[in-house]
Amino acid sequence: MTLHLGKTPVGLDGIAAAETVLSHVDGQQGELIIAGARVADLAAGSGFEGVTARLWSAATKRSIGEANVRASLALARQRAFARLPELLAATAGLSIIDGFRAAVAALRPEAGLDDEATIVGACPVIAGALVQRARGAKPVAPDADASHAADTLRMVRGDTPDRGEVAALDTYLVTVSDHGMNASTFAARVVASTQADLFASVTAGYCALTGPLHGGAPEPVLEMLNAIGTRDNIKPWVDAALSRGERLMGFGHRIYRVRDPRADVLRSAIERLAGSGADLPFASEVEAYIRTALRQKNPERVLDTNVEFFTAILLDALKIPRQAFTPIFAVARAAGWTAHAREQQRTGRLIRPSSAYIGPKP
Repeated sequence: MTLHLGKTPVGLDGIAAAETVLSHVDGQQGELIIAGARVADLAAGSGFEGVTARLWSAATKRSIGEANVRASLALARQRAFARLPELLAATAGLSIIDGFRAAVAALRPEAGLDDEATIVGACPVIAGALVQRARGAKPVAPDADASHAADTLRMVRGDTPDRGEVAALDTYLVTVSDHGMNASTFAARVVASTQADLFASVTAGYCALTGPLHGGAPEPVLEMLNAIGTRDNIKPWVDAALSRGERLMGFGHRIYRVRDPRADVLRSAIERLAGSGADLPFASEVEAYIRTALRQKNPERVLDTNVEFFTAILLDALKIPRQAFTPIFAVARAAGWTAHAREQQRTGRLIRPSSAYIGPKP
């Protein structure tokens, strides 16, 4: 391939790095398809174990049932808890976000478990242990009879969630389980393309997720809502922020040119959360005014609500600490990362893009 300086796509925009059956993002139509189904349909009719079974089955070309995934993840959570002293040894002195990275990197194969299950099952155990340690408490042991969403909430919060809370987190886990060739998934596939194992691939994916341009925006959404404070302050605060050229968190997306379809799925989940403490009317007024203000400021550039806006509200309503938002995202996305890594190992080749040299020549 001949590179023409000035015509090289910056950031690999529009370049297909792989063929996949796992997920498809249509930015013009505002559609996300995961393993053949629309995200809204999956969120309405499939739990996290179900969507994980779809992803792993599609990636490996083996039929993996939901019941099998549920049993494997339950066993993997128990195995990870037994190994917590070893895993947490690598996290001393680190924040929850950085400690999660170190603990995931310390994972290794477990007898009787596929590596996919070992990784996905360990993620909520690690996240819960780090949150409890930050509170000065002991880790909460997993419950093999609980769903992945229910056990995640138990271990992170240290109490027993109600059905509505479990359903809300389950919807979140399904909704963000995979999302095309995003930065973290691409990182995982690049590592997998070298035939490195899934543990190295997922560690790379999580490292990419921690960057503020990928998975780091939900917490600033809450900071923005707190700064606005009252309904009377919505217009003056937003107008002032836009006049200073500040980015409004939770709006705009690299791919979507219309509303992020995941935003409405999570909004519906919040509406079903009875007594959650989330002030959805206030957040909705903020969202509505920001969308109007952005259209007026940049009519030629569509900046609509993205998944991070309602992610922040949902996770906060579930009483998940803000410092754990990124690890909780990883609890969900680990299903997609492991599937993409397997697919890359099975069907792909070494990912080795070219670059356009613009330096001096001898």
